[in-house]
Amino acid sequence: MTGKFGAGTQADEVIEGVNLSGKTAIVTGAASGLGTETARALLKAGAALTLPVRNLAKAKEVANDLASSTGNNQIHLEEMDLIDYASVRRFAASFLKREQKLDILINNAGIMACPLRRSPEGYESQFATNHLGHMLLTNLLVPALLKGAPARVVCLSSIGHRLSPIRFDDINFDTTPYDKWIAYGQAKTANALFALELNERLATKGVTAFSVHPGGIMTNLQRDMPDEEIRAMGWVDENGKVREGFKTPAGGAATAVWAATAASLNGHGGAYCEDCHIAEPARKDVPFAGVQAHAQDKEAAKQLWAVSEKMLGEAFNF
Repeated sequence: MTGKFGAGTQADEVIEGVNLSGKTAIVTGAASGLGTETARALLKAGAALTLPVRNLAKAKEVANDLASSTGNNQIHLEEMDLIDYASVRRFAASFLKREQKLDILINNAGIMACPLRRSPEGYESQFATNHLGHMLLTNLLVPALLKGAPARVVCLSSIGHRLSPIRFDDINFDTTPYDKWIAYGQAKTANALFALELNERLATKGVTAFSVHPGGIMTNLQRDMPDEEIRAMGWVDENGKVREGFKTPAGGAATAVWAATAASLNGHGGAYCEDCHIAEPARKDVPFAGVQAHAQDKEAAKQLWAVSEKMLGEAFNF
C-alpha cells in the first residue's frame, strides 16, 4: 500500500491537516531524537501529551522547547524506566488515575547494540527494555486505550529485525555467547510480533496496533557504539559526516506519526510499516527495505506473548 508520502517525508508533512484536539497521547523516549520529533508533530496537531522519561531535568528542557515551538503546552512529564518494571507499573497507575482515556500510544524508546547487561530479573537488557518494558506498559494501559477507541498503538521496530527471529530456546543468552546485534534483532522482531498479537486481541474492540521501521537516523540510539564501529559500518565518514540516505530525526518520526494518524490504515492493523506505507515482504535483492516473514508470523507472535507473560509474571487477557 503506497500513498503520497515516502522515504523523504517529514513528520510535519504527515500531520498537516490532521486535528488531534481533544486527543491524548503517550510517547516513550521523547526526551531526544525521534521521540522529540514525534512529540512535536502530535503537539502541532493539538494533542495533549504525557511523556514518560528517565531524566526529568533533561525532559523539562525538551518540554519547554516543544511548547515554545508548537504553541501547545499540554505536556505532562513523569518518571519511568522501561527496564524497571516497578516504575512502569507506577507510571501506568498514575496515568490511569489522572486521565480518562488514551487515543495514541507510541512505543518509541529503545536501546541498541549495547554490551551484555541484564535487568534486575536477569533478562538480557535489549529484550527486557525494548520489548518487555513496552509490552507491560501497553497492556497496563489497555483500559484507557479501550476508552479512547478508536485508538492506536505504534511500536518502533527496525530493519534490524532481519538480524534474528525470536530465539525461543535462549532468549536471554544464558547458554549461548552474547551477540549484541543478534540481541537487537531479536528485540526488534519482538516489537513487530507484539504489535501483531496485540492487534489480534484488540482490533475488534477498536484498538489497532502497528509496527514501524523509522529508517536510518543518527540519534542517541547509537550511544553504546564506539565511533570506530559507526565509521566501519559506513554510517559516517572519517570526518563524521552522516551517510547520504540517512533521515533527519523529523524524517524518522514521520512513519510513526503516519501509523498513529493515517485514515488509510484503517483495517490494516498489525502491519509493519516503513517510509509511510505498509512494507512489502523482504527480498534478497532489496537489502534495506521490506519485512521478514518471521516478524509477521502469527504463531510466533502468540508464542512470544505467552513467554513474555511468564517473564513479566502476569497474564493479560483482554
